[in-house]
Amino acid sequence: MISLKTIVLAAACSLLTCNVAVAQNHNDFANYKRYAEENAKLGKPAKGEKRVVFMGNSITDGWVNTHPDFFKKHGYIGRGISGQTSYQFLLRFREDVINLEPKVLVLNYGTNDIAENTGPYNEDITFGNILSMVELAQAHKIKVILTSTLPARNFGWRPSVTDAMEKIRSLNARVKAYAEENGIQYVDYFTALLAPDKGGMDTKYTPETVHPNAAGYDVMEALIVPAIEKAL
Repeated sequence: MISLKTIVLAAACSLLTCNVAVAQNHNDFANYKRYAEENAKLGKPAKGEKRVVFMGNSITDGWVNTHPDFFKKHGYIGRGISGQTSYQFLLRFREDVINLEPKVLVLNYGTNDIAENTGPYNEDITFGNILSMVELAQAHKIKVILTSTLPARNFGWRPSVTDAMEKIRSLNARVKAYAEENGIQYVDYFTALLAPDKGGMDTKYTPETVHPNAAGYDVMEALIVPAIEKAL
């Protein structure tokens, strides 16, 4: 005969499992909802429209917020989400890139992977995520511009990462070599924003150590616009 205690424990476990499942269903890891409404309003490109999508993290998101006129003037579409890693980019890649049918994708990545925002950093996996996004874009006839991970002396929210610049340099070198081998444009923000001591981002381009200020975005704009024009 089953005891009352057993029945209560079983019910409690069942309820806990149900609650965990519900929580997981509502945990939008990729943050699909962030641009869902904007994407729906955009619809399909008009005839002759040459869309350009910027995919990235808070550096891209901050760019749109700091220099909205830059995006408006050129008709560029920003799809950056603060804190995200390449794992999350890959998950939302169809919704925020492919379905928008751009002619060109500007891809920035790496900062939050190296800062371990979604788990321990593994360069091989991050590099593989980047390649997967490139291959998905190319399969849909989207030209890709790969951009370097920006210099960062450290991550204020992750002081345990003490070798940020070493990891950034390594990832950048690997992506640059891949781009050159495969005829893909590569834009080097890293060198242009580097401090004189080469230990991080120049303080005149960042209010802390990671995110560009208006002057930093000016430097990036001067580099990316010619690359986009070439791709179009």
